[in-house]
Amino acid sequence: MIAATTKAWVEKRIPAAERVKYMSGPVDFVDDAAIERTIAANAKPEAGRVREIVRKSLAIQTLLPAETAALLNVTDPGLIDEMEDAALAIKKKVYDNRIVTFAPLYMSTVCVNNCRYCGFRSENNEIRRGVLSQEEVRRETEVLAGVVGHKRLIAVYGEHPRSDTEYIAETLRTIYSVQMKTKRGYGSIRRVNVNAAPLPVADLRVLHQTGLGTYQVFQETYHHETYRNMHPAGTLKADYQWRVYCMHRAMEAGIDDVGIGALFGLYDWKFEVMGLLYHTLELERAFGIGPHTISFPRIEPAQNTPITAELPRKVTDAEFRRAVTVLRLAVPYTGMILTARESVQTRNSLISMGITQMDASSRVGLGAYSDTKPDQQPDRQQFILGDTRSLDELVGSLAQKGYITSFCTAGYRCGRTGKCIMDLLRSGQEGKFCKLNAVITYREWLDDFASEATREAGEKVVVREIEEIRANNPIVFEAFMKNYERTRAGERDLYF
Repeated sequence: MIAATTKAWVEKRIPAAERVKYMSGPVDFVDDAAIERTIAANAKPEAGRVREIVRKSLAIQTLLPAETAALLNVTDPGLIDEMEDAALAIKKKVYDNRIVTFAPLYMSTVCVNNCRYCGFRSENNEIRRGVLSQEEVRRETEVLAGVVGHKRLIAVYGEHPRSDTEYIAETLRTIYSVQMKTKRGYGSIRRVNVNAAPLPVADLRVLHQTGLGTYQVFQETYHHETYRNMHPAGTLKADYQWRVYCMHRAMEAGIDDVGIGALFGLYDWKFEVMGLLYHTLELERAFGIGPHTISFPRIEPAQNTPITAELPRKVTDAEFRRAVTVLRLAVPYTGMILTARESVQTRNSLISMGITQMDASSRVGLGAYSDTKPDQQPDRQQFILGDTRSLDELVGSLAQKGYITSFCTAGYRCGRTGKCIMDLLRSGQEGKFCKLNAVITYREWLDDFASEATREAGEKVVVREIEEIRANNPIVFEAFMKNYERTRAGERDLYF
């Protein structure tokens, strides 16, 4: 039973004027019937048309719904191979061969919502509940920044008065204040993204001023009927429109880096890909800025949550691979996040589909980084992880595959956000900045945190990357090498 004070908080949480402010009529921008018709109308795309659509993607142009539907319906193995090759080519053109890493930091397990698929739903009495104190947040951050070596976090909050906007802002300040001594320099978190509930504009302005990175809210499912079935009436999350327009409010509040996503497995995977595209096109139409990132988690088992094992829309590995490929082609400029929900094998296979961000050393239990208990404890986790590799293991594995792990956060501090970064990404220019900063921050991480095996693999990557900079970006090479040598000598957080 929800306490009276909590119920009162819920009743006042959604300002009526903001709920419908961005709607041009009685319906929102996701037209279920139109999506279904478009998928059906493009059921058998001709090879020539598919290749024409792929060429548009390679020019870093957002695809239209009919074009995206055509790619979703391709069945010819040869054409699918061409699409996957194009997805990797786009990723290299826009982001080079970098993979950005981060860690999730769960701040609370209390929530007023009762989502049928979520281990943290309010009626689940088998989950241990709690909210991290600021001291506990500090201890978690000390491990992530000083022992593991992360520079970015995604802070995750339940929707509850105990984890409201004031609490979120205070935790951001706590995280940013931590600085830990390392082998050669110091460790700190330089970018905190937030995965939280939809918020009013005034609250979002508070977080923007506090140093919020990317504001991340997932629609879960874009299919209206499924959304209603999964989110019981009377809860905050039951309001589809309040959630689907949350990024509009973020833009109004000055937050121009936003992340969208869908929880694959709730409804048809092709529909969800189209929903993500519709959301992208709406943001581009309204603000000229699409999503900075798109995430596509698949449902995983959760404590006392039987629906997670009984999904009629379960997404197979082959379908998931196609979803990732088509999203890379449909929104070619966006960052794409593949989380540790997936297995090591799945993550390894999908790197070449255009993934740009992955988490590592992930623990999703409350307070799990700073205690000595086992990694996976179902009664304090929202779901079960599939990949529990350490950051060192992931960095080493990526190095062996020819990828450089980027710990760079420079763009956000240099104003390369929002429309600026979108323009740079579309033109391929952002990759040039990021390559310089990726090598410098990689050098920093190797010296401060890497095991001997990972350092050995990483040094080969560094040599290759420096030679590429010398050959392809000679104008800044001398300045780059000065910052690189200063970093090797022990200075930290240098960037272009």
